Amino acid sequence: MRVITKNKKAFFNYEILESHEAGISLLGSEVKSIREGKISLKESYAEIKAGEVFLLNCHISPYEAANRFNHDPTRERKLLLHRKEIKRLTGKIKEKGFTLVPTKVLINDKGKVKVEISLAKGKRAYQKREIIRERDRDREMRAELKKWH
Repeated sequence: MRVITKNKKAFFNYEILESHEAGISLLGSEVKSIREGKISLKESYAEIKAGEVFLLNCHISPYEAANRFNHDPTRERKLLLHRKEIKRLTGKIKEKGFTLVPTKVLINDKGKVKVEISLAKGKRAYQKREIIRERDRDREMRAELKKWH
């Protein structure tokens, strides 16, 4: 499996509880653009509508060689999951504070584009500040250790 992109902001803004790998319904120009790494998961999220899961706000840059047959960069894209998984996720999302966020886009061994969506719960501001403090502390310790070696 080859990871194309990760949603780093999702790991900072949300507490990831469980992940699912989903297929994604794409156009040919979108697949080619993704293979070139021209995809952004910033601000994107997944939503369940009428028993189907959709990926929203995911930006896939237009493919250069597709000219007039190109795709809309931020269109709604259908995610492919088993019905049981969708029902389970629907039940979880109805609980307060849970959401579906895409965490990775990857190409599997068969050459298919997959999206890893995660059931997540939003972090509070104080939790985010604590993570930043820990990161700064670790960075300072590494700098001190470098001085002595």
